Amino acid sequence: MTVAWVDVGQRRPVDPLLGLLDPWLRTRRWYAAGAGPAGPLTPVVADVVREQAPALVHAVLRTAAGQLYQVLLGLRPELPRRLADAAIGRVPEGEWRGWTLYEATEDAALMGVLLRHLAQGGGDGLRMERTTPLPLPVGLVPRPLTADQSNTAVAFGDRLLLKLYRRPEPGPHLEVETLRALSDARCARTPRLHGTLLSGGSALVLGLMEDLLPAEGDGWQAAVRQVADCVDGTCPAVPATGGFTAHARALGTAVAEVHTALADAFPRVRLTAQDIARQAAEMTGRLETAVLEVPGLARHRGGLVRLYEDYARAGARGCAVLAQRVHGDLHLGQALPTPAGWHLIDFEGEPARPAAERAAPQPVLRDVAGMLRSFDYAAQAGLRTLRERDLDEAPGARLRRVRRARAWAARNRRAFVAGYAEAGGTDPHCHPLPLRAFEADKAVYEAVYESRHRPDWLPIPLEAVHRLART
Repeated sequence: MTVAWVDVGQRRPVDPLLGLLDPWLRTRRWYAAGAGPAGPLTPVVADVVREQAPALVHAVLRTAAGQLYQVLLGLRPELPRRLADAAIGRVPEGEWRGWTLYEATEDAALMGVLLRHLAQGGGDGLRMERTTPLPLPVGLVPRPLTADQSNTAVAFGDRLLLKLYRRPEPGPHLEVETLRALSDARCARTPRLHGTLLSGGSALVLGLMEDLLPAEGDGWQAAVRQVADCVDGTCPAVPATGGFTAHARALGTAVAEVHTALADAFPRVRLTAQDIARQAAEMTGRLETAVLEVPGLARHRGGLVRLYEDYARAGARGCAVLAQRVHGDLHLGQALPTPAGWHLIDFEGEPARPAAERAAPQPVLRDVAGMLRSFDYAAQAGLRTLRERDLDEAPGARLRRVRRARAWAARNRRAFVAGYAEAGGTDPHCHPLPLRAFEADKAVYEAVYESRHRPDWLPIPLEAVHRLART
């Protein structure tokens, strides 16, 4: 892999920083090995974007296990109090000896430096490959977005969003490729792509610049608020078992429109009986692995295996299933309500899956199933909000809230599917068996995730598995 140094000769300014970065990486959400050691770290790409204080250093580091991580680092002789939480440590040697090393994306001044650097072309190091002829406005005020996610996003004013891939991959990158095609097609439901971040001769795709959508929060936050209000009976606009249905229906339409644009931009294929049988076998394999980690799945194993086998048999009977490029990790958090309607973001697919698998054509019903699971989650999250507020809730009131939450989820699931069907393409009503199989597969994935990261949330996917396994 090509190393892009901004300086000629043997000067390696990143080396004195590596000892500080090893323990710091372990504390990052996007560090795949959790609390395990990262080192020794080897710079694959390194670029001093700005040398004088505050200095800005960009690097891609390889761990001993071969994983790649991208960092933007700031250096100051003295760190202002406002950046105290971004501190990594004091540099022990080299040209920045005694300076404080910190996370640069938290520093608006350095993000302004970065935007100007990219707008001017970037030179031989970190640069942007533009996809539009429009100049980047360099006077916008930067601010980091604080959502808990595996990448890092920085907003510039109310116009641009810089997304940095913390675990960069060689191109072509799935999200960049997808957004480029949707931008070329002038898809009204996705942000416009302005450019791709690269570095020197490296084949790594490091990030992208896209339109910042004018949304206050995302669909998940809006849905959970609605659930809490309506389940509690305090929402004046709708009955307790309603709420959000107009939004859910419009979201279904928006997802269908994006699927149509993707079908026009990328190959669309009809799955053979062998393809469907392989999908069913893969779902069964994921279930067998999950049962070993989540014992609560064991009692549902027989019902889920029968469901997957039914899907395989339907394929053998000639069940028509079309596959195409899809979102791949669709849920309410990936949908933004804007004044112009719903927009979809984050087209990387499920991070745990290999890139080639994420880019392969998939049935659109996988995305539909993901959104249906998200409505179930939103209903349960709203319930949790109320339970944490009302610790002395009476059993009768608790049961009423549970029933209302389930009714909320059912009503909005139906509304989403109706909106999707009305917009054309695959009608989920006509394919209940594949949809149920994909939803069950997603719930099994969720059960594994929750058992690892949020054990108190595990009952949510287990309840869905119970329902789907015996339907």
